[in-house]
Amino acid sequence: MTTTSGDLPALLELLSSQNLGDRLRAVNKARELPATEALTLLQRAVTDENARVRYAAISQLGTLSGAGVDPAALLPILQQFLREDPEFDVRAAAAAALGDLKQPQALDDLLEAYRRETEWLVRFSIVAALGELGNPAAFDTLVQVLQEGDELLTTAAAAALGDLGDPRAIPHLEPLIDSDDWQLRYRVCIALAQLGTEAARPGLTRLAQDPQEQVAAHARTALASL
Repeated sequence: MTTTSGDLPALLELLSSQNLGDRLRAVNKARELPATEALTLLQRAVTDENARVRYAAISQLGTLSGAGVDPAALLPILQQFLREDPEFDVRAAAAAALGDLKQPQALDDLLEAYRRETEWLVRFSIVAALGELGNPAAFDTLVQVLQEGDELLTTAAAAALGDLGDPRAIPHLEPLIDSDDWQLRYRVCIALAQLGTEAARPGLTRLAQDPQEQVAAHARTALASL
């Protein structure tokens, strides 16, 4: 049965259950509530002692701004959990949710977290969030990530640089065209296409000859649009 606004008190009570399954079910039901009521429920859920409940709640918070909740009400919650939660997967969820908010003022928190984090999943989520955020001040950090040698982080950073749309990224992306990983080459191809300037033409021309057809086809389409 679909949850209605009248179910909020019952769901808040369910969050007080000793049964983990009950509390997780309450958080999942937040998706069916009006946004303001979902916020009330999730604000309670993020204080849960169990990391699975906190993770589920934090993951949903970032989506509420698209449903009409003021991002200013969500930002401090996510900033706090990115800094302070003891569980790395909850911190990763907070980073991803900050990206969903697309609030430029979240940049400093994400950059600071990237510098101090040792957990790979959190670092990956931060890099992806920097692209979602679209703040041009993330450029230098993303270029640095390209040079760190972690292939998956490099792929995420290439995608984020494409999202930022700063053509200064082109000379930093071009060396990755020689990668053995076709998925990285494909991500570089997408980023160069997003940047969409004449400076991207040499790289896209090389990628149009890529042995992986998916890469080559995307490059050819991008070249036709320049």
